[in-house]
Amino acid sequence: MKWASSISEQTDLADAVNECVVILQAQMQDETPHLAVAFVSPHHQAEFDRVSELIRRRLDSVVVLGCSGGGIIGDGQEVEQRPAVSITAASLPGVEIVEFHLEGDSLPDLDAAPESWEAAVNVTPGLSPQFVMLADPFSFPVQNLLLGLDYAFDQSAKIGGLASGAQQQGGNALFLGGEVYRSGAVGVALHGNIAVDTVVAQGCRPVGQPMRVTQSRRNVLAELDGKPPMTVLKEIFQQSGDRDKELMRNSLFLGVVMDEFIDEPKQGDFLIRNVVGMDDRTGVLAIGEILKEGQLVQFHLRDAETSADDLTQVLERYAEDNRENQAQGALLFSCLGRGEHLYGRPNHDTELFRDKLGTIPMGGFFCNGEIGPVSGTTFLHGYTSSFGIFRAAY
Repeated sequence: MKWASSISEQTDLADAVNECVVILQAQMQDETPHLAVAFVSPHHQAEFDRVSELIRRRLDSVVVLGCSGGGIIGDGQEVEQRPAVSITAASLPGVEIVEFHLEGDSLPDLDAAPESWEAAVNVTPGLSPQFVMLADPFSFPVQNLLLGLDYAFDQSAKIGGLASGAQQQGGNALFLGGEVYRSGAVGVALHGNIAVDTVVAQGCRPVGQPMRVTQSRRNVLAELDGKPPMTVLKEIFQQSGDRDKELMRNSLFLGVVMDEFIDEPKQGDFLIRNVVGMDDRTGVLAIGEILKEGQLVQFHLRDAETSADDLTQVLERYAEDNRENQAQGALLFSCLGRGEHLYGRPNHDTELFRDKLGTIPMGGFFCNGEIGPVSGTTFLHGYTSSFGIFRAAY
C-alpha cells in the first residue's frame, strides 16, 4: 500500500489536473494507483463534467471518487477562497474497491432488513468493508444512510463529508468512476488488506458538570436533574470567568453522551450539537438533536483555542494508541467554519496533523457537514475535523 497527495492552484482545470498527476507520479514512483480521491473548488464549476475524464486520461484504470469543495486540502496545504484541485491517490494491492451511487428516493426504508442496505452498497458485512462517502447536502438524507449502514455494517468505519461550494441544489458535483452526479451520494467500500482508523475532533470543551435529562420532548430540553436548563446555564454563567461568559453568549453547545453505559464521560464521548433556541419564560432549550430522558449531557463551548486544544488531544491520543500501526495515507473532512475563518491563518489542522503523526500523505476538503463516529455510532457533524487514516490490515 502506498499513498500520495497533491494540490494545484492552476486556474485552468486541465493544467491543474496535470500538475497534480506529475506530483503524484513523483511521490508514487513505480507504484500504480488504484484509487484517486479528487476535490475541486467551485472556481472550476463550468468544467466539473471533465474532472473524472481528465484524471482517468492520465491515471489509467484508476477509480475516481470526489466532489466539489468550498476549500481544498492536499499535500499539507489548505486552499480557501482560491481556485484549487487536489488529488490523493493510493496503490492498494490486495484491496477491492466497490463503487456505489445512491439517490434519496432509492434508499431502503429505515426498518428494512440488513440485506437491503447490503444490496444498496454492493457489499456484505462478511467482507469487513470500510466506507468513504460523499453526499450532496441539498438533495440527500445522509442521516438515513448513516443509520442504515450502522445497522447493516456495525463493525465498519464510515468517513466522509457533504459537498460544498454551491448555494443551491444542482451546483455541487459528485465524482465516481467516469460519472458526475449533481445529487445523491457516492462512495466506495474498501475491503481486503485495508483498515481505516477514524479521528473526530469536534472542537469543544465542557463547562459545568455532566447532568441527566430528566424531562424532554423530542429536541426540547425541559429539565436537567430536575432543574430548568436555563437555570443551570445561569448558575454556570455566574461561576465562569469573562472569557467563558462571552463564549456562552455566542458559542454555546450541548454535548450528548450517546453510549448509555458511560457514567463518567471524557473527551470523545460527547456528540456536540447546537443550542438552537431558548425560552426565557419556561426555561427550556431547543437542541439540534433528539433527546431521551436519562441521557447524560453537558454544556460545551467552542473557540479557536479550544478547537486547537481538542484536535491536539485527539491526535496525541491516536498516536499513543497506534504506535505499532503504520499509517500510509489520510483523508480530512473539515468544516467550512474551521480553517482561516476560525484560526485566522491557513493550514492549521493539516500542520497539527503532520506535527503529531508525521508526513502522512493527506487530502481532503472543507465540507457542509462531516461524517464520523462518536462512541461507535456514525453521525453527521458540524464545526468538526473528521479524519480517516488508512493502513494495511495485516
